[in-house]
Amino acid sequence: MSTDSSTAAPGTDSGTTLKVAIIGTGVIGAAWATGFLSAGHSVTAFDPAEGAEERLREQVTNCVEDAGSGSAASLLEHLTFAPSLAEAVADADFVQENGPERLEVKQSMLAEIDAAAPEVAVIASSTSGFSPSQLSAQATKAPGRIVVGHPFNPAHLVPLVEVVPSSATSAEVIERAMETYRAVGKKPILVRAELPGHVANRLQAAMWQEAYSLVDRGVVSVSDIDTAISYGPGLRWAILGPLAQQSLSGGAGGMRHVLDHLGPPQEVWMHDLKKVHLGEDLKEKLIAGVDEELQDRDPAVLAKQRDDMLLELIALKRKYGELP
Repeated sequence: MSTDSSTAAPGTDSGTTLKVAIIGTGVIGAAWATGFLSAGHSVTAFDPAEGAEERLREQVTNCVEDAGSGSAASLLEHLTFAPSLAEAVADADFVQENGPERLEVKQSMLAEIDAAAPEVAVIASSTSGFSPSQLSAQATKAPGRIVVGHPFNPAHLVPLVEVVPSSATSAEVIERAMETYRAVGKKPILVRAELPGHVANRLQAAMWQEAYSLVDRGVVSVSDIDTAISYGPGLRWAILGPLAQQSLSGGAGGMRHVLDHLGPPQEVWMHDLKKVHLGEDLKEKLIAGVDEELQDRDPAVLAKQRDDMLLELIALKRKYGELP
């Protein structure tokens, strides 16, 4: 394929201004709209819910203020709300779908998007668990250009995006999706197999499984679990991922030293992890534990302080250039 910018597909050049369609404008859709607008792209949105346009403009304004990323008023000049899904995607270079997390709804929406969008457009779904093969099952025009582009909450701040192609997705579509996300300040990872929950949610689920089990068995309280992570390995994981961090703990010997010397006992621990069932008794233990931990704390204040610290942490990660 030619690399000349005059013939390259939209989105292959990070300096290209894209026409982006946002379908579904709830919390995730608004976060995506904010990200694309902040990166200088034009956004056309559609959501059939009554009052959706007003809510979207308010949410974008709030997201911009949260992120401290400039004037919302100037960004909103490049936001258009379309009267129909087909009109929203009619000339799009990139489509981000954010409909309800129900497979039949997403399949229908993505089939409609596929039929109406230009064949060159990449179509990404924000789904947290469905595979691209499932999502594209009803699409007939170019189903291979439908990929997963799953963000991580709060999506207007956290850089991670999981890109999951299907076996029908071309290398060009994959690269365009990855480059588009990089160009709006995201940190995309390529997931090379279709798995329920993709990658980040599966990693979280593995930790939640053991956390729930420890609470269920009375080993520790809910607040102790949260302290153990947020004041322990979570601090390090925010700087380096768990595998790179593990390698550092091996000193000059790196990962090989860690696996050779600590691998066997670590394997014993892994085999001792317990499966749990989220029955009513366990649910009540978890709910009561969180209520006790967070009593007298305003959830809105907690979320605001979390987001402010996220911004400071992301700025620090950018400052230290050796961090991957």
